[in-house]
Amino acid sequence: MPFKTQPTFRSCGLALASAAALALLAAPAVQAQSSTPAPATTQSEGDSKLDRSDRKMLQDLAQGNMAEIDAGKMALEKSQNAEVKKFAQHMVDEHGSALADVQALARAKNVTLPDGAGAMAKTKATALKALSGNLFDKEYAKRSAVSDHESTVKLLQKIQKDGKDSDLKALAGKMLPTVEHHLEMAKEVVASTAAAKS
Repeated sequence: MPFKTQPTFRSCGLALASAAALALLAAPAVQAQSSTPAPATTQSEGDSKLDRSDRKMLQDLAQGNMAEIDAGKMALEKSQNAEVKKFAQHMVDEHGSALADVQALARAKNVTLPDGAGAMAKTKATALKALSGNLFDKEYAKRSAVSDHESTVKLLQKIQKDGKDSDLKALAGKMLPTVEHHLEMAKEVVASTAAAKS
């Protein structure tokens, strides 16, 4: 009897060892299978004709233009200052045109753009909505007009310096003088709202 049980244990041991060896051999194949679907989740990014950093800069540029349009529309509704309203209309028109250029480039490069302004712009918008009168004008001029345009100038300069795609760099080059002009206009609006009575 001991002979019958011993070969059984031996054959069980061999069977277990074989099963373990098969499991180890199969493990890399399972890992390879589980890692192959990962690129499919980023397929839209893979189809893009821009690398990740260029894609991010284009998306940031879109959000910057959206923020300027949204802030300009709010100023047109809330401000009673003719100069602020004139500036705001200019921002809605020119950033609307710039956004159309960004969207056209995004389509050409197969890049998905955000559907609205970024979180920081939304926070600024919420704060602006709570204000009225000259206080609104001053904050709009400082936050949206000057601060946001300074950020956009830096972004456009970064695109020209670090961008890899020639079309993206060309768009930045086209937009930069306009945004620099907006910044100068914004500083004038800040000066006029500072001089106005609350």
